Amino acid sequence: MTAQIIDGKAIAATLLDSIKLRIDARLNVNRRAPSLAVVLIGGDPASAIYVRNKRLACEKVGIKSLAYDLPSSTSEAELLMLIKQLNDDKTVDGILVQSPLPAHIKDEHIIEQISPDKDVDGFHPYNIGRLAVRQPTLRSCTPFGVIKLLQAANIPLMGLDAVVVGVSNHVGRPMALELLLAGCTVTSCHRHTKDLAKAIMQADLVIAAAGKPGLVKGEWIKPGAIVIDIGINRLADGSIAGDVDFNAAKERAAYITPVPGGVGPMTVATLMENTLLALELSEAA
Repeated sequence: MTAQIIDGKAIAATLLDSIKLRIDARLNVNRRAPSLAVVLIGGDPASAIYVRNKRLACEKVGIKSLAYDLPSSTSEAELLMLIKQLNDDKTVDGILVQSPLPAHIKDEHIIEQISPDKDVDGFHPYNIGRLAVRQPTLRSCTPFGVIKLLQAANIPLMGLDAVVVGVSNHVGRPMALELLLAGCTVTSCHRHTKDLAKAIMQADLVIAAAGKPGLVKGEWIKPGAIVIDIGINRLADGSIAGDVDFNAAKERAAYITPVPGGVGPMTVATLMENTLLALELSEAA
């Protein structure tokens, strides 16, 4: 068996096309386009690339992109002041603060100060809580992007035994909640899991989100399983690798995502959709 590769780039492109049509329809009846404020602090090269991709996606679909590129010396108080200004600005629909942040700024302090209605990353405790009680609005972009990816590949999720490797607040935990919402039986694995291999061997669906290259061995994959690799790891030679041993896993899986070109583009596309949704929800309030 050789797995079918799920082309995240192609699926994301289709989603972006549909978002553009929705925004064009708004403009045709004299309703404004959504706007997204993207805050980048410091000169981290990887962060700069991620922000550039998000701004290019805004341009592609017709979302107004507001750039706030701040020096690494920016204080937490200064950043919180900017967020308050953006929260109060009725022409701003979404606020995204690119992580990682400098060590002197606490991630959770920033996330909690972004208005839940403008939290297009889906990281605010309020939005994670709504997902937990099955009333989602703005959903974490990567986990929801994975769900959209699986739906586009016509993979039914109801009743699957799913394993999520990784329990981060931004990806692993909301991913488990998304899978519960989709009707899966979910096991979350982490650094204290006693037998990771055993858990994965029993899974119909494996989602790797630990940030450790090659953590999930190919021989652990149950024949015919679905493998979604969220991990993006830069190796010593400069290449990019996922959390899954791709070459070995694709010989056992039925479906698998590549890294890069799998989940990453879906995260950006879902961010665009969240920004449009934030505007639509504000209009309906």
